[in-house]
Order: sequence, then C-alpha cells, then structure tokens
Amino acid sequence: MEPSVESLKNLDLTLLAQRLGKLCQQHQLEIATAESCTGGGIASAITAVPGSSAYFATGYVTYSNMAKTRLLGVEASTLASEGAVSEGVVKAMVAGACQESGADLAVAVSGVAGPDGGSPDKPVGTVWLAWGSLQAQQAQCLHFPGDRHAVREQTVRQALATLILSISER
Repeated sequence: MEPSVESLKNLDLTLLAQRLGKLCQQHQLEIATAESCTGGGIASAITAVPGSSAYFATGYVTYSNMAKTRLLGVEASTLASEGAVSEGVVKAMVAGACQESGADLAVAVSGVAGPDGGSPDKPVGTVWLAWGSLQAQQAQCLHFPGDRHAVREQTVRQALATLILSISER
C-alpha cells in the first residue's frame, strides 16, 4: 500500500527527510527548495540528514516579493495580480528554482503564517504549496490551524510528504 500525505505527515521530520533522501538517490534526482513563509525550514530539514549534498542542490529563501522576482524570476505582474500567496507565484517559484539551480525537482511554499497579515480571502494559516520541475508544476492551497510556529511546521511536513509521494509515483 502506498503511503498517503496524512500518514507521512505523522512521521518525525528527520524520518521524512531521510525517506526523501533515499528516494532522491534511488531515482538519481537533485532537488531544490524555494521558501517564503517557512524561512528555510524545508531546506534545514533536508540538510539535517548526513549525505544530503548528494541530492540537495540549493535552497532559496525569498521572503520579499523583490527576492522572488530577482532570484527566481517570478514576474512582478503575477505578484501584483495574484499576490505572493497564490498558485501562480508558487508554480513560478518551482520553475525558477529548477532553472537557476539546475535541480530536477523543486518544492515551493508561500503563505500567511501569522499572527498578522491575513485577509478574508487569505486568512492566517493559508499556504500555497507547489512542486515539480522546470517543465511541469502542480500546486495546492492548504489551510493550517495554530500559531505561527504550528503553521510553519505543518507546511514543512506537508512539503516533504508531498515530495516523497511525487517521487514515489514516478
């Protein structure tokens, strides 16, 4: 039986990162991260595993819109029309991370971790997650409960679990 995102998210962060690393090595994949609301938490979890340099290319922490544009090539018009917490932006972040790093796959997140910054359309806990390659990206909108720390941790777990499932389905 294939694991689910829900079952994977219950694993310790180190176990998730180790499982991701094994899959990357089995499939000979190099990965990158493009993070906003998690501030490098996904990259930190991945690189906590010894030997991760064999499959982890780089991590981009693009907290500001200017950084998203300058480092990842996210169009300013997309940021202006959709906002930083949007499907279009996280998909562009994935493509940009792959383009700039040469990685095979990337994961990107942008969200409202709180305690402030939420709106009726995008309340605190709203996170857009994208994953994929330079050629094709998938995205989903998530809503996490809790305070800033809880939202960020759940986002890191979700990102790792989603990458694991994405690679497992190859």
